[in-house]
Amino acid sequence: MKVMVPVKRVIDPNVQVRVKADKTGLDLTSHVKMSMNPFDEIAVEEAVRLKEGGGLHAVGTASEVVAVSIGVTQAQETIRAAIAMGADRGILAQTSDDLEPLAVAKVLKVIIEDEKPDLVLLGKQSTDGDNNAVGQILAALLDWPQATFAGELTIKGRRAVVAREVDDGIQTIAVELPAVISVDLRLNTPRYASLPNIMKAKKKELSIRPVVDLAIDTAPRLSVLKVTEPPKRVAGVKLASASELVSRLQSEGVL
Repeated sequence: MKVMVPVKRVIDPNVQVRVKADKTGLDLTSHVKMSMNPFDEIAVEEAVRLKEGGGLHAVGTASEVVAVSIGVTQAQETIRAAIAMGADRGILAQTSDDLEPLAVAKVLKVIIEDEKPDLVLLGKQSTDGDNNAVGQILAALLDWPQATFAGELTIKGRRAVVAREVDDGIQTIAVELPAVISVDLRLNTPRYASLPNIMKAKKKELSIRPVVDLAIDTAPRLSVLKVTEPPKRVAGVKLASASELVSRLQSEGVL
């Protein structure tokens, strides 16, 4: 079984980002640290576990794990990180454009049709756009079954059994392969890549496919009007009693 894992290069979650002076977007030019989207790390880890076996997974459930990224040349680093975790090879769909979820899904569809994986595992959302849309759009374009927010995954023959958290508890569903599954935080804890594996990853296969050569429409449907920082929080006030709090709220017109 071949597993494909889309991985996105995002601003490291531990970095404080700044808005551009002209408010057209985020400032990514001041040596901002980039890393793999945390949800995609979880997807890579699960794909590697499918290959390694153990836990809920039978040995050899996955025969190959392919990491795919869409973006600038530097996104190769993100793919190499996935390979260091255990992926077998990588594909970069190279573009300098910041693609919207629909365009991302279209690019992935072309690559999937060429690679013919049995399972696509991807993070439920990215920490930059937070759209939570690519997985669902991709499944619709491929006309494949989908399962979202996977907190537990078991492969049984040609079926994937997924436990997912919903408003009233845990819902367990089964989908026929090939399928698209988006993963949630509770699925696993990603491993740290060892130094030897990081070095080996530099020599593993990584092919580059320019997005312009894929002959698909990636034109944006949305336009960003303005990006602003959240308002600064005002320092709190410590009051002596509940009655004083009520009086303060009444005087300020809150109550």
